Amino acid sequence: MRRIKLQKSMTVLAAIAMGAGTALAGATAATAAPAASAGGKCVTDANLVPSCGVLWGAAAGGFTDAPRDEALKDWEKLSGRTASIYHTYHKGDEVFPTADEKAMARDKDQPRVLLLNWKIAYGSNWAKVAKGEQDKRIDAFAARVKKDFPEKFFLVLNHEPENDVVAKKGSGWEAKDFAAMYRHTIKRLESKGVDNAINVMAYMGNEKWMAQSWWADLYPGDDVVDWIGLDSYVSAEKGAYHYGQFADLLDRKAPNGPTFYDWATRKHASKPLMIAEWGVYHRVGKPVDKSAGFNSVLPELKKRPAIKAIVYFDTKHDDQGDRDISINSKSSSLAAFKKLAADPTFNVTIK
Repeated sequence: MRRIKLQKSMTVLAAIAMGAGTALAGATAATAAPAASAGGKCVTDANLVPSCGVLWGAAAGGFTDAPRDEALKDWEKLSGRTASIYHTYHKGDEVFPTADEKAMARDKDQPRVLLLNWKIAYGSNWAKVAKGEQDKRIDAFAARVKKDFPEKFFLVLNHEPENDVVAKKGSGWEAKDFAAMYRHTIKRLESKGVDNAINVMAYMGNEKWMAQSWWADLYPGDDVVDWIGLDSYVSAEKGAYHYGQFADLLDRKAPNGPTFYDWATRKHASKPLMIAEWGVYHRVGKPVDKSAGFNSVLPELKKRPAIKAIVYFDTKHDDQGDRDISINSKSSSLAAFKKLAADPTFNVTIK
């Protein structure tokens, strides 16, 4: 895949390894304070990292029968901003990018970058993929991309892998199997000439998983990862599990360990951070004002320059049917979200 070679990356990473800490980590291109490009506009580079500002994205219509492209267009009208990133989900041998996805990416007036989430091991397991047993599946995807989709796109392999780990030797679903699957797939795609995929390693980042001895073993290596992603949510209900604001979804940590944000920016200082799924929720049928959560986003983005993209996940009910993550469950929540969406921080031109 196409990657930018940062001249300072190895120097900075070595300094961090010797204990230099976050001061040097902040000097990398991924975490440096945003600066406008020539002409004062924020634009993306070869790895879709914005020169300034933050990419704005979304997935809408989750866990419904609504066509995802139409759901996103409706959401864009509701929120007042067109998404720069369109997040979709696929598994196994599904044929994608779909015609609708390509149309969204090629919208003449409002083109969007696809964030394609692929559970490649569907019907198999990570270890088998790593051994080459799904190479036909990988090659078919590579052939489609080479033939019909030259645009740059984000690629996530099996988002939130923590949830799928079976920490038992030989299960095929160990953390090390995930890392091997990821590496094999990316290397295979590269060997087939796919050079327009920007790879995202998307963690769940929950305290429970970060405390596991195998958690760090999931990471497949800086050479096959372009962005580090985080899927994380907060509740708007005071006293509820994971109640909080935007900072709280970034700062979850294992006991006595670093927060997710600190871990990502220290251990992988050259990598931009994408909040690949985020949202503020309350229990279904029990609406609570989400304004505080939405109002907390911009101040945190200003303090955390490693975050280069945020992608909202909007649904009236999650996969368990008990969380409403929509932006308009109350009129006050929608007003706050529209104010967030209108901020010029998200005025980034895709190149």
